[in-house]
Amino acid sequence: MISTKIAGIGHYVPDNVVTNEDLSVMMDTNDAWIKERTGIHERRWVPEGSDDTPSVMGTKAAKVAIKNAGIEASDVDFIIFATLSPDYYFPGPGVMVQDQLGIDNIGALDVRNQCSGFVYGLSVADQFIKSGTYKNILLIGSELHSGGLDKTTRGRGVSVIFGDGAGAVILQPTEEKGKGILTSHLHSEGKYAKELALLGPSTHHWVDKIMIENNPEDLSYYPYMNGNFVFKHAVTRFQEVIKEALEATNLGASDIDLLIPHQANLRISQYVQKKMGLGEGKVFNNIMKYGNTTAASIPIAMSEAWQEGKMKDGDLVCLAAFGSGFTWGSALIRW
Repeated sequence: MISTKIAGIGHYVPDNVVTNEDLSVMMDTNDAWIKERTGIHERRWVPEGSDDTPSVMGTKAAKVAIKNAGIEASDVDFIIFATLSPDYYFPGPGVMVQDQLGIDNIGALDVRNQCSGFVYGLSVADQFIKSGTYKNILLIGSELHSGGLDKTTRGRGVSVIFGDGAGAVILQPTEEKGKGILTSHLHSEGKYAKELALLGPSTHHWVDKIMIENNPEDLSYYPYMNGNFVFKHAVTRFQEVIKEALEATNLGASDIDLLIPHQANLRISQYVQKKMGLGEGKVFNNIMKYGNTTAASIPIAMSEAWQEGKMKDGDLVCLAAFGSGFTWGSALIRW
């Protein structure tokens, strides 16, 4: 029976490091305040004048994943690109990666599920692989948040959290028994959509209205997050969706060798770790270095965990994400 394995993995982050001290110059905040509430020490932001865009960063991560998979770019037969920060309103960045990699006329799908985008994309790719439709799927999560943040005291509750970067994997079929993606589970709850959202510009509030209003106090153009509300839902949904995956495979929390959660907030990861009884070294976090990179956070963390030898042959790896939408999901992978 065919299942889906991760054959190659890679990531890319900008060289430009922005520390909490750097942010304290831009807004009324400080290192201790940010660390206490988020666990973040620094993040990467694309500097002014850089050629990096979500698609360009995604392509850079993809080239590493392709190399690590031992294939050529021309072997890729489908692209899935997860992001909340596309290069343009349209077209989506998936087709730009296809062009930047020089691949002829393959399909490219964009996934707009924000923090859960990579897990959603993984589930979609898994179905394509299992059905025999494709044999080398490139799945990318890439975000450029820094260009759209309110970097003033007014926006500090959100702006200190987010960073830029990209991660990518190559997914292939395998007939090795018990290996690859064992299960995935996806959920949403749209009634809370506005609790974590960017509401403008939109097709309801488009360029003509924006130009007429020209109102610098209009906050709809910056991300909004009801932080405490999101936190309370996140810690619940993380646990639920991880348990759902374990129950579907007749496994328990003690069977998990490594949990890689979406890097939303270090306190969320630590809370989930404690509630699920996961021991020291069983949860991988890198939010301290990169902040929240939304759809890119899980593949960047996976890439680093793999580089550090934390994902070994036969390990049970659990991925879990929660974010805007609300959407959330999980996947269990036998490495």
